Amino acid sequence: MSETRATTPVFPPGRYGRRRDGRRRLFAPIALALVAAITVGFLAVRLYGRFGDPDYDAQIVGWSDVTDSRITVKFTVRVPAGGSATCGLRARSYDGAEVGRATVTVGAEGSARVIEVAEVVPTTARAAVGEVLRCAAPR
Repeated sequence: MSETRATTPVFPPGRYGRRRDGRRRLFAPIALALVAAITVGFLAVRLYGRFGDPDYDAQIVGWSDVTDSRITVKFTVRVPAGGSATCGLRARSYDGAEVGRATVTVGAEGSARVIEVAEVVPTTARAAVGEVLRCAAPR
């Protein structure tokens, strides 16, 4: 029985390119990932502060008194204690076309945080649905 030794192959110089030493350079990818994570975190905090968990939150309750010239939109608004809000309302027809729009300012009584409101939106045609587009601090 004969024994053979495993040897590494010897390649002619310059024929197969530069040989790597086997160590990977991880500094650049790690630094890049760290900068990306910090940037995404900063952006998330800024966007949450601007758009997340608003002080002014409206919830549609329903609509009634629908005629060819108006619709009554019922909704609730969460505001800071004793505050007020300016809300944009919209009426749409059955096919989705906008047939009316109104902007109303509502205020809380005392230190209340939730306001229940029923507002009339004038329309140009028969509305099928009433919506609260958004509520914000009054200007």
